[in-house]
Amino acid sequence: MSSHHIVRDDQEPALIIANGAACSEELLGQLLEWSPLVIVLDSAIDRVLELGIKVDVLLGDFDRGFDADSYKEKQYPIEIVHTPNQDKTDLEKAFDYLINRGIPAVNVVWATGKRTDHTITNITNIVQFRNQLKIVILDDHSKVFLLPNKFEKWYPKNTPLSLIPIGEVSGIHSQNLYYPLENDTLTIGYRTGSSNHVNHDGIVTIEHEKGDLLLMECWD
Repeated sequence: MSSHHIVRDDQEPALIIANGAACSEELLGQLLEWSPLVIVLDSAIDRVLELGIKVDVLLGDFDRGFDADSYKEKQYPIEIVHTPNQDKTDLEKAFDYLINRGIPAVNVVWATGKRTDHTITNITNIVQFRNQLKIVILDDHSKVFLLPNKFEKWYPKNTPLSLIPIGEVSGIHSQNLYYPLENDTLTIGYRTGSSNHVNHDGIVTIEHEKGDLLLMECWD
């Protein structure tokens, strides 16, 4: 797979490659083409190098005897970022790295699939970065991101959309969803907005007053 760096100066979202289930080469190639910065978590580096991807930053806690310096020659120039803090996941530490660099947005792949605990943690933990970083998690079946209090976007008819609350989300209103929400409350584990879809071609509007609400654009 070819290198990235078609765009420069952080004009487009950075890309983080975690260590969950791999996505298609087509999706990965599309993201690489527009990513000015590629960060790979240490547990995924060998899988990534097998695909011939140019890596800018190798980040992680480097535990279990991981030899980060051995990748300097293979991927020169590469930045090695040691993040030994065990109170955060490596993905959270990668988000912190981007925030410290002043990069406003990031796409994340290989963050779902494989271990379920990692998948749930990776998706739900993005809420803590709401005001610092725009995060989108993608795989071959879905695109997941945190909604602002008012969201508007054009979608074609029948596009599957799921609204997943992190905790409780109240005061939800929608327009142009097949199953409308009118001052509704969603609560994880009790009632969610899974498997809704767009009613007709046009703008979908979703508003909520309180809480953290994820939108999942899904396809089979």
